Amino acid sequence: MPIAMSREDFEDAAADAMDTIPQDLLDRLDNVAITVEDEPQPGSVPGLLGLYVGVPLTQRDSGYGLGNLPDRIYIYRGPLTRYCHTRDQLLHQIRVTVLHEIGHHFGISDERLHELGWG
Repeated sequence: MPIAMSREDFEDAAADAMDTIPQDLLDRLDNVAITVEDEPQPGSVPGLLGLYVGVPLTQRDSGYGLGNLPDRIYIYRGPLTRYCHTRDQLLHQIRVTVLHEIGHHFGISDERLHELGWG
């Protein structure tokens, strides 16, 4: 059974997760928008909790400029509320998911994120 959490509370939890990121890392986020969505797109990987879509900082070159659309980080409310068994677990997993997707923005692989405990 999914954990009940309003969209507003979920968005607040995602914002709270952002507040735990050190300022020097936040200052390095470049051209990225974080969005809460209820569900991933149809056909997505089952159980997808979040998704980074964009060009990681490690792959940007001199051709990357002002005309580029923002990178997107999607945090999926439905899968997260179904994945967790308690509110505390949900709050923790929202934070882990936000940090995981930001890690991809910095060019960190899934394997390394799992090693760091942000899998």
